Amino acid sequence: MFNKINFLFVTLFGIGKIGKIPGSIASLVTTIFLFFLLHVLYISPNIVLISVIIIFLMSLYSVNIFIKDLDNKDPKEVVIDEVIGQSIPICLYEIEHQGTKETEEVLTFYFIMFILFRIFDIAKPYPVSYYDKNFKNSFGVIMDDVCAGLYVVAVLVLYMVFIS
Repeated sequence: MFNKINFLFVTLFGIGKIGKIPGSIASLVTTIFLFFLLHVLYISPNIVLISVIIIFLMSLYSVNIFIKDLDNKDPKEVVIDEVIGQSIPICLYEIEHQGTKETEEVLTFYFIMFILFRIFDIAKPYPVSYYDKNFKNSFGVIMDDVCAGLYVVAVLVLYMVFIS
């Protein structure tokens, strides 16, 4: 029973088992889900960020359990790391820009954050590549996506500085 629940958690309810681009699909599902939470249900971005931190901590254990007997220590079906990485820039954007925003502006920024995250996650610039290559455990699986999410934050901060 635990292994089945753990499988559902690390694969985002089986999305990771989709044959083609499971990481991109998980990132897109995360983006849409966060938009729904934050702009339809009006859940506080602070609560969502705390939830992401809890998911991060749970993932450190869950991913280790999932990969312990696998040769490939970063299997493509593990997509909970994409959920965490994609959530970081969205949560920080929402915390920084609380209040009324035009839906078009929000959707534009969500789209940009999705595209940038996928670019950084796939291209793996340093230190994303460092975690990916040097940590063959749950920490490496998750931290490369955390770094990719933080790169998105850095790009958006630079953009905000330049336009102001």
